[in-house]
Amino acid sequence: MLKREMPETIYFDCPDCDDETEHQILKGRMGKASIEGTFRCTQCGRVSSETIKIPELIEVPVVFSDGDVSETTRTTIESNDIIQEEDEFFLDDGRRVCVTHIDTLDGKLKKKTLATNVRKLWVKQFDILSIKVSVNDDDRTYSLRVESEPDDEFVVGTQLSFEDFDCLIHAIKTKHSLVKKGVAEARDITRIYGKIRKKRYDVLDLEEDDEDFDDFVFEDDE
Repeated sequence: MLKREMPETIYFDCPDCDDETEHQILKGRMGKASIEGTFRCTQCGRVSSETIKIPELIEVPVVFSDGDVSETTRTTIESNDIIQEEDEFFLDDGRRVCVTHIDTLDGKLKKKTLATNVRKLWVKQFDILSIKVSVNDDDRTYSLRVESEPDDEFVVGTQLSFEDFDCLIHAIKTKHSLVKKGVAEARDITRIYGKIRKKRYDVLDLEEDDEDFDDFVFEDDE
């Protein structure tokens, strides 16, 4: 188990507020699974001296993948965390990742487990996503990709721009449903369906660029 740094605030039940509230730590001593100290509720101002239980920190091995490149590292999680596939979190070095597979201490295949049962985590880079796009052009369909951040939103009825053409989004397939009206976040999208729209180019106004032909002398062909 790892020793954690003393936080500035902590959440726990306040009897005066009858709710879990944020408390400022006026002074305290950090243990492995508790903080003993003096706390002030930021909601009602109540000051109390007590021992507050906190989860322990666990360091676990992590197999990190970014495309075809993989590496092994380690990160810390809290002992009471529930870890499951497709969870998003930040490694200790700040990289944003998504859980793809969990190796457990009991050897069972699980998509969700308590942090204390984690033997190793398999994760992938989750800063930039590459989303599949199918663009229909009557009797032909183009398969493309668009890059986005996990929080980006795509709206049915709006337009996506590519190098040679634009496309109008008419449906979005997510991990849970087919969206034909509304919006979906990039993190949930498995494919975008669109209808091709030819790019429009501005037509040059040749009249403005016409040169005075009186300035030229045309010679007859011999």
